Amino acid sequence: MPDDTNSFALEFRLRELDRDLHKRFTDCVFVLQSILSNYKLLFPEYTDHSELHSITVIQFCNTLIGEQLDRLNKNEIYVLLAGCYFHDTGMGITQKDFEAFSREINFGDYFEKHPDATPAEQIRDFHNEYSGLFIRKYAELFEFPSNAHLDAVIQVSRGHRRTNLKDESIYPLALPTPDGETICLPYLAALLRLADEIDVTAARNPRLLYDLETITDDHQLFEHKRHRAVRDLKIGRDAFELMIDDSDPAIFEMIRRMADKMQRTLDACRDAVNGRTPFEITQKEIRLRAIS
Repeated sequence: MPDDTNSFALEFRLRELDRDLHKRFTDCVFVLQSILSNYKLLFPEYTDHSELHSITVIQFCNTLIGEQLDRLNKNEIYVLLAGCYFHDTGMGITQKDFEAFSREINFGDYFEKHPDATPAEQIRDFHNEYSGLFIRKYAELFEFPSNAHLDAVIQVSRGHRRTNLKDESIYPLALPTPDGETICLPYLAALLRLADEIDVTAARNPRLLYDLETITDDHQLFEHKRHRAVRDLKIGRDAFELMIDDSDPAIFEMIRRMADKMQRTLDACRDAVNGRTPFEITQKEIRLRAIS
């Protein structure tokens, strides 16, 4: 789990550096709390994608950044915090927005491979793109400080999955802001992607909110059981260690495949950050430890 000793380090640092940016962020949070919960209309049995997930993602970012926090400027902190809250907004879009946004997304060969995909499956698989389009359409509601900040939040939010973090046209090392600072987009997008990827423990779907007896979708039932079997996550300097209840072989096999995917995400984020930016992701490995 995230380190509670620095759970609000980014927020405190932003307030210290620029109270106006901090207020803009907190105003966004106020509006987004209800918007994020809309995912339940399309995905009533899906794992948590509410503001609680966003808070956990921010906490993971704090831990991953660690001593590098002082090297982030106010604009980078604002964009990262906003991205953490906006990245799943595409999960709860309206039917009208779904139809309009779908005309703007490049789905590649998705429908050839998934000819029977439902709108909900389409949204789930491309929700990062729907999030980006949602942010742009409703930008005035959230009062971004400038178009540079808007573009940065969109690309960081989109970057939590699928996008190429090495593409300099999308993720430049130094996106200029009106006040003369720059934003290191590949680092912020990689942080969000990695923090989102490691939010896999039982705490994400508390028993108080999710009763497994009421879940009817077999796939989602296994997803929830998988989360519950991941009892804890320890973040060390060199590795992420998942504490696993391995009493159910089928669930453990799901966790093993999940860990392989997490490793691929970690490798991609490390490569993009350590190879392109002045920042560093120190963790190199995803480890499993059985505790049953």
